[in-house]
Amino acid sequence: MNYVKLAAIDIGSNSIRLLIMNIIPTDTYTYYRKVSMTRLPVRLGADVFTTGKISDANAQRLVDAMRAYSYVMKVNGIQGFRACATSAMREAKNGAKLVKKIAKATGINIEIISGEEEARLIFASKMFDVINPTEKNFVYIDVGGGSTELTIWENGEIVNSKSFKVGTVRLLNNLVNPDDWSEMESWVKLSTAHITDLAMIGSGGNINKTHKMSGKKMGEPLSIKYLSTQLKKISKLTPDQRVTELGLNFDRADVIVHALTIYTSVSKWVGAQKIYVPKIGVSDGIVRDLYHRDFKSQYEHE
Repeated sequence: MNYVKLAAIDIGSNSIRLLIMNIIPTDTYTYYRKVSMTRLPVRLGADVFTTGKISDANAQRLVDAMRAYSYVMKVNGIQGFRACATSAMREAKNGAKLVKKIAKATGINIEIISGEEEARLIFASKMFDVINPTEKNFVYIDVGGGSTELTIWENGEIVNSKSFKVGTVRLLNNLVNPDDWSEMESWVKLSTAHITDLAMIGSGGNINKTHKMSGKKMGEPLSIKYLSTQLKKISKLTPDQRVTELGLNFDRADVIVHALTIYTSVSKWVGAQKIYVPKIGVSDGIVRDLYHRDFKSQYEHE
């Protein structure tokens, strides 16, 4: 079988992910099949959003994580990869220095990307193949540890997109400026005031986990009413109870309430009644973008 194996490394504010995929081109369709996803809870944002830089301890954990990922990719026979860092590394005073250190130690060159590039990569994924929505207009929302990316999708086209410094790790540490929260609300309301027949599309580990807990099938949306009910339910539990009773990871148990607060707030501002959860994120977009950029011409012929 003709296929190419590629990888993506997504260095976020709350965790670091390595996605490995097989891309299988055929005469009628190109298939993207996940081989593995590895997630390491190196919470870079906890440092950056409080001190402005990544601590020596977390810097070493990041180096170790990249070294481990380099071995995993080698064992898997990866033919190409791209490593991207988002909010925390963008804001870290020592981010550029750490990128150089990691490249020297592991051979992995990390790109610190903008919020706009982050949004572009997510939309490069085959998101609409997964959810098959009936609506034509959407507010796409990606909630991370350090920022929330919002994109307005109207009649099949992206018409507006913006990144806000409102994220789960920031909220956890009381580091969200009220002005940033107000700016996000104003922007969302102004950008969608003229749009009807609108739904939300959510991305991020917390909304993915919430969808999984709902028991709904892949592609089936969650109602905003369900989301609000879950927020109230989970808010009443301690982080320890969320681990033991809901099966959440430790590094998700303390931020999921903040994530659901962002999702439900935005849904209220735009008047949406449901949210699709394609369970596709930056790493998926990185792989697809990499394939189209560097490999498609070798494996597919017009």
